[in-house]
Amino acid sequence: MRLNGLLALGFVSLWCLTASAAEPDVKLVIQRVVSAAGGEDKLLKLFRTRETVNVSSDPEKKVAARVSVYEPPKYWWTGKNERVINELEPKEPATYLVWAWTLGALIDPESKVESLTEITESDKPAFGLRISGTISPAMDLYFDQAECRLVRIDWRSDIVRFSDWKVHDGVHYPAKAIGYKKATGKPWYYSEIIELERLQELPEGLQRR
Repeated sequence: MRLNGLLALGFVSLWCLTASAAEPDVKLVIQRVVSAAGGEDKLLKLFRTRETVNVSSDPEKKVAARVSVYEPPKYWWTGKNERVINELEPKEPATYLVWAWTLGALIDPESKVESLTEITESDKPAFGLRISGTISPAMDLYFDQAECRLVRIDWRSDIVRFSDWKVHDGVHYPAKAIGYKKATGKPWYYSEIIELERLQELPEGLQRR
């Protein structure tokens, strides 16, 4: 079983590497990224989290956990409070970051996706995909070349790095993110998903516009 597991891991790594380095077909790259996350049917579309968001440069700062419900890119509730004004004028552009790391933006038929030049992230090669059309300004997503997992998003004035992957109901997601300012390279927030729950319907007390 151990040998089979190692062989399988090697196959997945080669499979993803081929998708990014040798295949010019962006649609195929997207398919493989989505498959590595659990498949399109498993992607998170409506879900609840208990999370911490430490908006500071101190990773050890203690902050209270909050409960949020997400239905990106249109909706985000913290408690009973809606965090988005409307689809065209988001009060919280973070909803688009959530839409990106859940990979929903990649498979939206209105999104325009193009390949980016490979970079090195955490001393490992990473391939990139740029999303425009549905996100403005365009957002750059980078994926670990070995596993097809999202490791970084460059958007607006920030760089967000993802880690600590977990699995819930068949979907793989990054539980930790650190936001850095492009201008300084310094961290300015730390977020962690403590619990995540896929929802089949909107919780009582919340409503869509």
